Amino acid sequence: MDIDALRSFLAFVETGSFTRAAKQINRTQSAFSAQMRKLEDELSVSLFEKDGRNLVLSEAGLALRSHAEQLVSLHNQAIKKVKRYENKRPLRLGCPEDYNDKILPNVIRMLKQSEPTCSIQVYSVPSITLRKMLDDGELDAAIVTRANGSEEGYWLASDKGVWISHPDFQYPDSEPLPLALFQTDCQYHAAAIDGLSKRGISYQLLACCNTASAQRSIVRAGMAIGAMGKLSVTDDLVVIDSLPSLPAVDIVLITGIEPHPILDRERLSSLFEIQSAT
Repeated sequence: MDIDALRSFLAFVETGSFTRAAKQINRTQSAFSAQMRKLEDELSVSLFEKDGRNLVLSEAGLALRSHAEQLVSLHNQAIKKVKRYENKRPLRLGCPEDYNDKILPNVIRMLKQSEPTCSIQVYSVPSITLRKMLDDGELDAAIVTRANGSEEGYWLASDKGVWISHPDFQYPDSEPLPLALFQTDCQYHAAAIDGLSKRGISYQLLACCNTASAQRSIVRAGMAIGAMGKLSVTDDLVVIDSLPSLPAVDIVLITGIEPHPILDRERLSSLFEIQSAT
């Protein structure tokens, strides 16, 4: 059965007249009549019968009515749900690995609340790579550490650098202190080296890592101590309080050159006002 014919049939049910039903659906009466005859031919039944000067639903017409209402309702729901995907494209979101556990889920939760049908492709690479990908149009947004003195992006969280070690790590008596740090573009890397140098603590840069998991694995093995944001520290490591203080940083969401529909300025402002309020 043609869904358009069922809509027309329900127009008659609502108005009780071929003339009024035809006007309701913006058709001529002859076109409406032809459509009803075609529907009757398809079903091999008479849907209407005379009641004096008026047409009313026949027994078959009454039987069709409830089914027609259900079919049209389901059809409308299907169209509404599918239309939500019109012109939809995945959101390409970058996130350094060290923010995957604590920050990324919150951002995805906010985006899903704003657009329930969104699908997100996550790229976990270092911040310096994410910024280049944004500039090259390969990402729509990225979670990064805000640059010093900058007001860029939408604030997500604050973090504080800490020193970490394995619980049983033994400090060497005469040898340099072994370090496992992030790459040199990380604020904690420079602050760690500077702080140790100012205190006259001898160190050896054992490893430069571009992921938090790599740094943690070296520290977890007891081969070095590390410096990272407190949000990235796992329960099997301990925080060292006796070494030079490390900086606090802001973690923000920055967007690409061509804004994704989910990330238009008005929607983002609304999302992050809600975030701040909670």
